[in-house]
Amino acid sequence: MGKFTFEETFIKDLFVITPTVFGDSRGYFMETYQKEEFAEAGINVDFVQDNESRSSKGVLRGLHFQKKNPQGKLVRVIEGEVYDVAVDLRGDSETYGKWYGVRLSAENKKQFYVPEGFAHGFVVLSDTACFVYKCTRLYDPTDEGGLAYDDPELGIDWQIDEGTEIKLSEKDKKHPSLKDLNFSF
Repeated sequence: MGKFTFEETFIKDLFVITPTVFGDSRGYFMETYQKEEFAEAGINVDFVQDNESRSSKGVLRGLHFQKKNPQGKLVRVIEGEVYDVAVDLRGDSETYGKWYGVRLSAENKKQFYVPEGFAHGFVVLSDTACFVYKCTRLYDPTDEGGLAYDDPELGIDWQIDEGTEIKLSEKDKKHPSLKDLNFSF
């Protein structure tokens, strides 16, 4: 039996991954990554950096990408719950400008593989969330790009409870819409 279930979304190369969890009265054990199984599923990448962030309810981080050194990301939540979104920015893709979102939580243990060529972001739905991810390239602050999270052309449903205040960084407040982006991979 494989240790993971790989569900390819309607956007090519974008996967929701569910690990097999082995639990008993002591707790649980699971693998979160296994290079050979991921490669068999079509995710044949090398991860070079791991990151972790902790955020409070309503914090929205994104939508981010790196222009010259794009990162593929394997993301998951180890505390709380987020709604995670990827937007296809691959210029030759049939799904350019389309988005896909998935709820990731400590409880459901799902992971989301976002390949290079996508803008990525998430919003915290629980009181707090701890978000961890692996990247295929090192982060370069001089190579940042972004896309407006509230672009009406994208129409992303962030699944935020009514009355929840969205908290953005100053940088994320200034990202352009898709039509004004003038960039694709």
